[in-house]
Amino acid sequence: MSQPDPDAWRTQVRQWLATVLEPARAPEAAAEAADLAVFHNLPEDEERLLLERCRAYQRARFDAGYQALTLPVDKGGAGLTAAHVAVFAQEESAFEVPPSTELISVTVRLVAMAVSLFGTDEQLHEHARAFLRTDLLACQLFSEPGAGSDLAGVRTRARQEGGGGTFRSSEAESGGEWVIDGQKVWTSGAQFADYGLLLARTDPDVVKQAGITAFLVPMDAPGVEVHPIRQMSGGASFNEVFLSGVRVPDRLRIGRPGQGWEVATTTLAFERTASGSGNRRKGGTFTDVLALARSLDRTADPLVRQRLADLYVRAALRAATVDRVARTSASGGRPGPEASLTKLMASDLLTRTGQVAAELLGARISADTGEPGTFAWTQHLLGAPGYRLAGGTDQIQRNLIGERVLKLPPEPRVDRAPFSQLPGN
Repeated sequence: MSQPDPDAWRTQVRQWLATVLEPARAPEAAAEAADLAVFHNLPEDEERLLLERCRAYQRARFDAGYQALTLPVDKGGAGLTAAHVAVFAQEESAFEVPPSTELISVTVRLVAMAVSLFGTDEQLHEHARAFLRTDLLACQLFSEPGAGSDLAGVRTRARQEGGGGTFRSSEAESGGEWVIDGQKVWTSGAQFADYGLLLARTDPDVVKQAGITAFLVPMDAPGVEVHPIRQMSGGASFNEVFLSGVRVPDRLRIGRPGQGWEVATTTLAFERTASGSGNRRKGGTFTDVLALARSLDRTADPLVRQRLADLYVRAALRAATVDRVARTSASGGRPGPEASLTKLMASDLLTRTGQVAAELLGARISADTGEPGTFAWTQHLLGAPGYRLAGGTDQIQRNLIGERVLKLPPEPRVDRAPFSQLPGN
């Protein structure tokens, strides 16, 4: 299929965006009205209204053919190139796009991609399209209390009913049901999700990465309980999810039995690419810090100017790296370990942005005096540390870059034995 010329396509995109969105506000006005929270801190009714605004735009984008631009046509995407992705992002930045949420990002950019790449024809038709259009919302049931950075250590179990026990991955048969027991944690948007993409151990007698299978779990299934986790910023956008005897039909298994680790690593690579991208605003930006410095009449201070310049350069470098990695990922189909670089740069930039804002504000950041744009920065400061953990810790990202990009010797591993023989199992 021939590709449309990116420049001609740009005009088409701009005309369509003008029919569904308002032009972007001036930087100063946008900074004044910006939400500086890294993670949302909204009452449930306001969160639902925000989700509906986001879904309306995602549905319009899907219906117009602008969703999943680089995903092949037979997988439900537009089948375009990375150049078209860059063009769309540039044009979209000139408009007021509804502020997205973690749940929307997970649904469209993670779960929809995983189902599209690993799902059956039935799953593509029934679920992938619905996730891409946000007709259905999906959370990510990966992390556990004892399996965060070491995600391959998941202990949530799934047994295929019919043999009286856990089937080996190589022996599992199609059909029937899986019974799932376990606990997940740090799940964004679980209280609003229709499905969860879950990792469960289906074979404990092989090395830990080989015995994991992925499933789509209906969040309203009997035995699923969602409990909010209160964050230090005051919000409760994360949850812990308990699964007790949850029955899932085999038709909701994603990929082959034992292929869950491949599904997970591919999904996490998309997450790291999205984490470093400009697709969703997370916390304060350089523009917000610059507006703050101007409002405090600090831009003439040479030390402040140096800090602002450093922040600007880092933001520009991150944006350039995001563009380069996105182009590489899009042209190759799946993002590789270099996606860890964008995630690492994003968490570093968030931390530095908060530090500069705190230096400018001094004591005013610790109490709400009524001055606009001051105490609101606490939402950024209290949320930024969590972003160093989301999508894989900074330390894990450095390991991935060192081992898979720079080809440095891997760290010593003591967990090569079958999972059931490892300590604690």
